[in-house]
Amino acid sequence: MKAAAGKLGVLTVGLGAVSTTFMAGVESVRRGHSRPIGSLTQMATIRLGKRTEGRAPLIKDFVPLAELDDLVFGAWDPIPDDALTAARKAGVLDERDLAPVADFLAAIKPMPAAFETKYVARIQGTNLKTGTTKRDLAEQIRKDIRDFISRNDLDRAVVVWCASTEIFITPGPQHATIEQFERAMERNDDAIAPSMLYAWAAIMEGVPFANGAPNLCVDTLALIDLAQQKGVPVSGKDFKTGQTWLKTVLAPALKARMLGLAGWYSTNILGNRDGEVLDDPASFKTKEESKLSVLHTILQPEVYPDLYKDFAHVVRINYYPPRGDNKEGWDNIDIFGWMNYPMQIKINFLCRDSILAAPLVLDLALLSDFASRAGMKGIQEWLSFYYKSPMAAAGLQPEHDLFIQQTKLKNTMRHLMGEEQITHLGLEYYT
Repeated sequence: MKAAAGKLGVLTVGLGAVSTTFMAGVESVRRGHSRPIGSLTQMATIRLGKRTEGRAPLIKDFVPLAELDDLVFGAWDPIPDDALTAARKAGVLDERDLAPVADFLAAIKPMPAAFETKYVARIQGTNLKTGTTKRDLAEQIRKDIRDFISRNDLDRAVVVWCASTEIFITPGPQHATIEQFERAMERNDDAIAPSMLYAWAAIMEGVPFANGAPNLCVDTLALIDLAQQKGVPVSGKDFKTGQTWLKTVLAPALKARMLGLAGWYSTNILGNRDGEVLDDPASFKTKEESKLSVLHTILQPEVYPDLYKDFAHVVRINYYPPRGDNKEGWDNIDIFGWMNYPMQIKINFLCRDSILAAPLVLDLALLSDFASRAGMKGIQEWLSFYYKSPMAAAGLQPEHDLFIQQTKLKNTMRHLMGEEQITHLGLEYYT
């Protein structure tokens, strides 16, 4: 495995609420003003060997990850605001937290974006790339990556999609092979969305790519095959932050106890840029598909029809400007138990969307870089822990159960570092 020596560039697509909260938070930690709460790579431990051995180092002390001091940030965005201005407009962080890192954020200015309003209708931008074809725009993104690495004397880089949700796109022949994909770029096919251009460019440059939105992006046959050919780790999709995160906790609990589900109604209000984008039906369709997939996969109604066949699952998202980034999610869960007696669970989660997402960006950047140095390539299923709609190998159902995902995440680390995987069988008591 290659060492984590030198500087790591973290390039985000989008310089909005999530990206600026992530960047401001890392710099705040580096200056000693805060702690990286919410980040497994920085704060979680990992058990090694038998419980009796008492070995449980911090993940960051066990796995050779890039140091926070070695991270260098860059971004693309259709809005030309620097990171400080963007952070103030996003309204996630208070001025008392922005002021100590204001000089750092003000120096981060977004590169022109490959962006079209037809894919994200509620955003108008002026900081845009121009080119005759989508292939031309993608080649410009490749040059941006090379120039950023050279300009900042970086050893390597990762790209994380932190931008808005694009309209819903169904996979087609344009996404089946890399030859068809590249021809579609050259003829400006509508099936090739901007997010796909960034994914293609990153893979072509040998740079890991993580997709934090529910867009059809790197999760196509063409780009997965390209990642395999180029030896590049890719992962996605859609950061698992608020309401869906809780679903991946509660649904396994219902299934573990063999309690039935009659229906799960979820609604959200939020007022940030993401909420405005999702107010557009075409963009909401993409998010809805991501959110709806979770329960069916966890509960397996085809295996447990008496408990989960035909349960109602409704998801709503409403744009409400006064709430800003402070999203509120309501869940009404109708369950049934012994002798079919009904019960209810109600949840009111007043979360801060970008506060939950920022540490995920950090972990995905560090772990994607680790995977690259470990020689891993293609879909990184072990990173499913971080996603609402995780990618999986062809023919396999993605794993949504948060606790199985966490076990796989840590066992992959153990395996790569030459330690035994933990099964919790406790066989030492029977030998």
